[in-house]
Amino acid sequence: MKKGFITGLLSGLLMGVFFFCAVSCGKMLTSGQEAQEQPEGTPQSGVAQQQETQQPATSGNKNNNGYVLDDSSVERKLEDIEDIIKDLYIDDVTEDQLAEGLFDGIMESLGDPYSVYYTPEEFAELLSDTEGVYYGIGAYLQMDLLYGYPKITGIIANSPAEASTLRVDDYITMVDGVDIIGMELSEAVKLIKGPEGTDVTLTIIRQSDGTEFEEILTRQKVETPTVTYEMKEDGIGLISISQFDEVTVNQFAEALAAVKEEHAKALVLDLRGNPGGSLQAVVDIAGMLLPEGNVVYTVDKYGYRQDYPSQGNQELDIPMVVLVNGGSASAAEILAGAIKDYGKGTLLGTTTYGKGIVQRLVQLKDGSGIKLTVSHYYTPLGNDIHKVGIEPDEVLAFDGEAYYTADPADSVDNQLERAIEILKEEIK
Repeated sequence: MKKGFITGLLSGLLMGVFFFCAVSCGKMLTSGQEAQEQPEGTPQSGVAQQQETQQPATSGNKNNNGYVLDDSSVERKLEDIEDIIKDLYIDDVTEDQLAEGLFDGIMESLGDPYSVYYTPEEFAELLSDTEGVYYGIGAYLQMDLLYGYPKITGIIANSPAEASTLRVDDYITMVDGVDIIGMELSEAVKLIKGPEGTDVTLTIIRQSDGTEFEEILTRQKVETPTVTYEMKEDGIGLISISQFDEVTVNQFAEALAAVKEEHAKALVLDLRGNPGGSLQAVVDIAGMLLPEGNVVYTVDKYGYRQDYPSQGNQELDIPMVVLVNGGSASAAEILAGAIKDYGKGTLLGTTTYGKGIVQRLVQLKDGSGIKLTVSHYYTPLGNDIHKVGIEPDEVLAFDGEAYYTADPADSVDNQLERAIEILKEEIK
């Protein structure tokens, strides 16, 4: 299977065709799109996401005038299958195992990779992921739906991944000898995460040339600074957002205040490799940049529209360039799309991932929970970017050869350099 994967990858490179799937390595991402992203530690899984931890009402809006288990033939069939398993299956199974399988199965029947069932332990971990701390290697992953393997979309500073030879766009094909093709992103992340101080062996395929190699990393506590900033030359500020968690809003506010205090004349906002996250977090951040008006709106299956407005009282008044790529998904696309629609900045890079759906977290009475796709979202001008993405104002591919050099001092980020050039012209 791996040989076929490599062949397909190289063929895709020659043809210039590649489909991206967002998934972060370790942390469950909560932003509503087709991209799932998780840091191996525990980011989120690419879904502009809402959260509801209360038991939903069981009345009203029932489809097909009942429930599946109301059908006696379904109940009998389940009993027959269980009897066959108990009589013939080679290993022992518990009723709890079978029950969890039923819950997983009903969600998988939707055919939606973003609608998932979580055990109580998994759901508690998912909620804690938004706090920005986890144990893992410090890489963000996105699931590539074409090839069935997770791809690295970002690497966290001061992490095991940064200290290794891993790169953005590398594919992870095996974890400790286990082939993870077709595995749910959350399941792959579980294999990568583990107790602090333990080793994990990853089998990697490099997208740029198809080479395969193994990388051994030691897991450690990773605190994800979801926002970083610095001042570049000529009074140009740079703020990078790696994902949208609960902690991101305050981190962004502090970063924006810092560059303003240094009298920034222009801003580069880097959303490359950002798989998404919390819907409310991105709306709050957009409110620090945009004029009064909608940041995004959602529409559910019943046609109900919900607007998420910016008050406009903190509108940014300096030129801005937003860096995006195929790893910019969900909540990251909400922010990029709103900035583009309002004409508040120039989008530079490559077409974004294209995840325009929203998931909701619902906690059940026993502590378990589900993540369910509940609506589509639209940019302020009504654009549906699902499975399409956002085309940047200026297309510029990332030059990996110029960036990944033997001497870090020689490293050049051609997209960032171009963004600075644009802003220098605007602030002359």
